[in-house]
Amino acid sequence: MPTFEPPVMTHTHVIRARNTTVYYPVVTELSNTAAQKQINQRILQAVHNLMQEQTIKQDSNDIQEMLGEYEIKSNERGLLSLTLSNYTFMTKHAHGLTLLQSLTFNIHNGHSYTLQELFKPGSNYVTVLSELVAEQIKERQIPLLTPWKGIRPDQDYYIADKALVIYFQQYEITPSYFGTPMFPISVYSLSSILDENGPLGIMSAE
Repeated sequence: MPTFEPPVMTHTHVIRARNTTVYYPVVTELSNTAAQKQINQRILQAVHNLMQEQTIKQDSNDIQEMLGEYEIKSNERGLLSLTLSNYTFMTKHAHGLTLLQSLTFNIHNGHSYTLQELFKPGSNYVTVLSELVAEQIKERQIPLLTPWKGIRPDQDYYIADKALVIYFQQYEITPSYFGTPMFPISVYSLSSILDENGPLGIMSAE
């Protein structure tokens, strides 16, 4: 049985500017202050990246409204997984755009995990996840803009309890009305390829 670790303490900070309100979490009270600093720097960098990406994707700096929010998806067993969302509506655009970014941290050393790092070295995780997502697309009758080609090796994800959630950006694979398509996958269906000492292995341990 895993050793109990209390949840990470977080506080909400906010960036305010003209027509802009962006909320984001700040981790506090970690015993490893270097890890805490690294985590908070990475979160703030991601927040600013989303804000900048909005102006690039929409080819405009004329912000009518920008709202940034966050959700803590997992906060246990030494892991912190969260999502940062940014909705922006630009003047003269017909619709607003929501972008999502997620981060999964080891709170002991501040490391931020890529999707690949969740699995055993050399495993065929891209193929396995692509097939599992394809099954959900068929079962849920999700409309696609183009034929399914599989996930990217660095596909966006977060961890929620005992599930790996693979997701795609708005307009990336589905029409705009579908929003941000998400595909939860049980960690137990990935037991043969996950790294037992990585985040998914830790979350699946009884």
